[in-house]
Amino acid sequence: MGSYQEMYRRSLTEPERFWLTAAEAIDWTRQPTRALDDSRAPLYRWFPDGELNTCHNALDRHVEAGRGDQAALIHDSPVTGTTTSLTYRELLDQVARFAGVLAGLGVAKGDRVIIYMPMVPAAVVAMLACARLGAIHSVVFGGFAPRELATRVDDATPKVIVAASCGIEPSRVVEYQPIIDEALGLAAHQPDTVVILRRPQAARPLGPRDLDWDEAMSTATPAACVPVAATDPLYILYTSGTTGKPKGVVRDNGGHAVALAWSLPAIYDIHAGDVFWTASDVGWVVGHSYIVYAPLLVGATSVIYEGKPVGTPDAGAFWRVASEHGVKALFTAPTAFRAIKRVDPEAKELANYDLSAFRTLFLAGERLDPETYHWASEHLGVPVVDHWWQTETGWPIVANLRGVEPLPLRPGSPSVPVPGYDLHVVDQQGEELPPAQEGAIVLRLPLPPGTLSTLWGDDDRYVESYLSRYPGNYLTGDSGYVDEDGYVYVMGRTDDVINVAGHRLSTGSMEAVLAAHPAVAECAVIGVRDALKGQLPVGLVVLKAGVTVTEEVLREELVAAVRNEIGPVAAFRTVSVVEALPKTRSGKILRKTMRAMADGRDEGVPSTIEDPAVLEGLRGVLRGGS
Repeated sequence: MGSYQEMYRRSLTEPERFWLTAAEAIDWTRQPTRALDDSRAPLYRWFPDGELNTCHNALDRHVEAGRGDQAALIHDSPVTGTTTSLTYRELLDQVARFAGVLAGLGVAKGDRVIIYMPMVPAAVVAMLACARLGAIHSVVFGGFAPRELATRVDDATPKVIVAASCGIEPSRVVEYQPIIDEALGLAAHQPDTVVILRRPQAARPLGPRDLDWDEAMSTATPAACVPVAATDPLYILYTSGTTGKPKGVVRDNGGHAVALAWSLPAIYDIHAGDVFWTASDVGWVVGHSYIVYAPLLVGATSVIYEGKPVGTPDAGAFWRVASEHGVKALFTAPTAFRAIKRVDPEAKELANYDLSAFRTLFLAGERLDPETYHWASEHLGVPVVDHWWQTETGWPIVANLRGVEPLPLRPGSPSVPVPGYDLHVVDQQGEELPPAQEGAIVLRLPLPPGTLSTLWGDDDRYVESYLSRYPGNYLTGDSGYVDEDGYVYVMGRTDDVINVAGHRLSTGSMEAVLAAHPAVAECAVIGVRDALKGQLPVGLVVLKAGVTVTEEVLREELVAAVRNEIGPVAAFRTVSVVEALPKTRSGKILRKTMRAMADGRDEGVPSTIEDPAVLEGLRGVLRGGS
């Protein structure tokens, strides 16, 4: 670990030098002379005297350097049966013209624009056009419910909304225009204009404030890049599942560009000319960072996939995309691979495709269970790299730095802290815990560049939400431990630690035991109220396709396994086989919602849920297990 350890040490002991060196990978209109401004701690600012334009760094400089004819984006859309590609020169032309459209609508530096679109190149064009003007974009996942969209409109107060007429699911078309109309009927703030990309699958008539994307682009005058301060906001991204006043994570321009341009080659080993595929959505932080900005900042080719891991058309969809486009590395959520594994447990579809260019699989977004890790490793024959980060951080906190020094992979661990992140595990009083003892994972301030600078319009809420529990530290909200070798193990959210008769136990540890059973495709363990013990664990398991085992036998085997691995203290006795687990569109299992349902609390259906019927179908199971 010599090379990694030296880099990590320098990032913490010489942060000024470390990050100013990293900043040399970015084109600046005014080169920063300082890395960190701590004059308003704990509200830190990175590269305070720097000035740049993020869009220039993502597009113009690559065209100027001779990379104009390389593919920048490949849009692969099995739901429409089309595949298209945009070179860096073509993408720059579209972005400059759409920036001209926005400028003609009065959008200027510091104004907000909400983007409400599916996985189409126009979503990327809109994001970069905002960055070109110094405007602040806020992407809202296409298909979000009207009330949720309305709360974001009122919080961000956009001058313009950019939307598509619809999103396309494997079995249906989701019309966006009625959702937008209803949302604006609920919102107090009203944007001046709604620009609509009209897709042939749903092209409703335009309203009085609507503007047709294609018509506007046909007469647009290209706009030039507007330099902004490194500390100026690039985007607002609302954390999923928020209620009441939403929490808008603010990302700056300078720190963001430096962190992503550093992280893509260092962590993912992706460089100019490589093909990188992040199977996520631009509505999530993963999409912002590693579909749009990081690949373009380094001059790579990014795949935009409008489809699912299974069902568009089959469980070989991911292998087809990787094969056809020469993908070097894929980054997705473990739930995608569990879906593939469930439908095609022997990975027979893989034999139909040539993955000779494929080098690494990266998984994040939720805990990677060892069973999925081993399945993917065995069938793909490449490193399967777990890593851990959050919407708030914008890029990985813990990872295996494949472009610096690939370390031995350990199932269950996302490996080691990434340079810039001063990670510690503490007890409830904030005292540091020794190796192998589980506690709250915190990050010593300041956080590195590219992480959230505040919450939109609410510095006090930012400090209260993240920095007040353990002063001098950022509260990740996750629990875990660090082993003797420095490997980090993230066991789950701190509210997924349950108290059984005075014993604090991690539901993540129990899930790891259940997931190891050969019949289990995926699982969740939640803690429910119990009059005697305070809380008791309840397990929910989804079976692999083709498995024949009685629920009674499976329950006995799983209970015995938890008793053997965790101990009788877990009091694990309740297991139910279910058809599916409720998830967000980004693949996170809705444990908190299920826990509330089991306890008899009605917290409502989260706006981010993929299929509300799955949650409703569990109501009887959860109420029966409480």
